Amino acid sequence: MPIPRVVGWPTPRLPAGSCTAVLKPDWLRVKAPQRERIGAVADLLLDLKLNTVCQEASCPNIGECFAGGTATFLIMGPGCTRACPYCDIDFDKSVRELDPSEPERLGEAVARLGLKHVVITSVNRDDLSDGGASQFVACIEQVRSRSPLTSIELLIPDFCGDWDALAIVMAAAPDVLNHNIETVPRLYKRARPQGLYERSLELLLRVRQSWPRVYSKSGLMVGLGENDAEVLEVLADLRRHQVDIVTIGQYLSPGPKHLPVDRFVTPEQFETFKRHGEQELGFLQVVSTPLTRSSYHAGEVQRLMQQHPR
Repeated sequence: MPIPRVVGWPTPRLPAGSCTAVLKPDWLRVKAPQRERIGAVADLLLDLKLNTVCQEASCPNIGECFAGGTATFLIMGPGCTRACPYCDIDFDKSVRELDPSEPERLGEAVARLGLKHVVITSVNRDDLSDGGASQFVACIEQVRSRSPLTSIELLIPDFCGDWDALAIVMAAAPDVLNHNIETVPRLYKRARPQGLYERSLELLLRVRQSWPRVYSKSGLMVGLGENDAEVLEVLADLRRHQVDIVTIGQYLSPGPKHLPVDRFVTPEQFETFKRHGEQELGFLQVVSTPLTRSSYHAGEVQRLMQQHPR
């Protein structure tokens, strides 16, 4: 029997073993994007043979972002050397050479789209000696040469704790450095088996302490089996590690082979997370809504940097 449509508070948890294709609450319903609204961006990406996390990870905001002329570029993909069971990006453990033309094509896309703020992320490339750090740098250089006024946000993997690789990336001076904590520590073995909660926290602290002019950012999903108290504990950990910006969004299972949704968190609870993070813990910004993703409305970071210059 399908789970009834959730319309109020409290939101029930989904029964164990329930189908992932449950009826979503009203607040998670998104209209399918119209081809004419997203076509220009999609055609440009196809023309330049670029991947976006919007497409590869089945982001629910693709219509809004593409229609607004923005995209989060996914480099070194589309295959990922890690198989996180919440993620819709394909697993590929084979050794693949980096495409030396990718940074130039990305720079051209940013220029043609006229982006004021660009987000560049990647799949995990644990097969590479530097985890792909040099490719991030090449992309930054291309964007800066073609669009010098565009602010740059990087969403990086953990580089398996290779801090020399992190230093390579940071030497290129991105404006924002994002690394997602993803979930609460209790669920790491299940949801992020090749990641380490403490390692991700250490990466974020190193960024803040060694490159203080860079804004640090992290994000997590809810609905994977955590409880609200655990979310608050993660927020406290991130703030203790001097993170500036946090994003919180609802986990939506990509399909039956992925982790199921444990619960649908209400908009009211997302607002509670936001108030606690900003008013009690002191984050510069907490973006917390059901449809929030780590790069959703990322362009607002320019306003934040103007309000809190470094």
